[in-house]
Amino acid sequence: MPKDGKIHALVWSELTEPKDIYPHGISGVIADYLNANTTNIVAKTATLTDKDQGVSDAALADADVLVWFGHTKHGEVTDASVARIKKHVEERGMGFLGLHSTHFAKPYKALMGTECSWRAYVEDGKPAKILVADETHPIAKGVEPFIIAREEWYGEPYQVPTPDAVVFVGVYTDNREVARDGLTWTVGKGRVFYWRPGHETYPIYHMPEVLHIRENGVRWCAKWI
Repeated sequence: MPKDGKIHALVWSELTEPKDIYPHGISGVIADYLNANTTNIVAKTATLTDKDQGVSDAALADADVLVWFGHTKHGEVTDASVARIKKHVEERGMGFLGLHSTHFAKPYKALMGTECSWRAYVEDGKPAKILVADETHPIAKGVEPFIIAREEWYGEPYQVPTPDAVVFVGVYTDNREVARDGLTWTVGKGRVFYWRPGHETYPIYHMPEVLHIRENGVRWCAKWI
């Protein structure tokens, strides 16, 4: 539980997202929502070009949760940045919330200790059905099944450690593919939540349902719920 009565979220993106969909990045959409719609979450944004790639020891020490969206610049994240993030999660208990293509982000892979690869990646632009797999989990609070109009799907199996919980599943390609879309782990003293949906060429992160899951995920990763 954060000590000052507020959750401090650091929302990181490499800012390669299409400007016509995310003028201030996916990080901007999430941070703006958290700051405008909650009274106890304070969100800041960060990116690669900030000092220490936006994840200095000082920035991480101020964060209860690090939300991460990486896509094309995974290789530019330095080993020093990865080591700082891993230390703050495992030793201090900072939460880590990874989004979509963050499955290949170096900090996430370091926390998982596996390749984190999926069997397939298909951007067919078809609808996805998001279902609640664990209604008892705090991240699922207030979430009903919903449809993402256009999406890219990743195919199971997913090479990660056995999760503590599978909170959401997605149904893709005309009901022929099912993927674990929301998974949680405990890593050292920290909590990790991975949310798979969210291809950056579609306005998925503007959806109220997705933003609500982001908020729940931040609260859970911060050990608020």
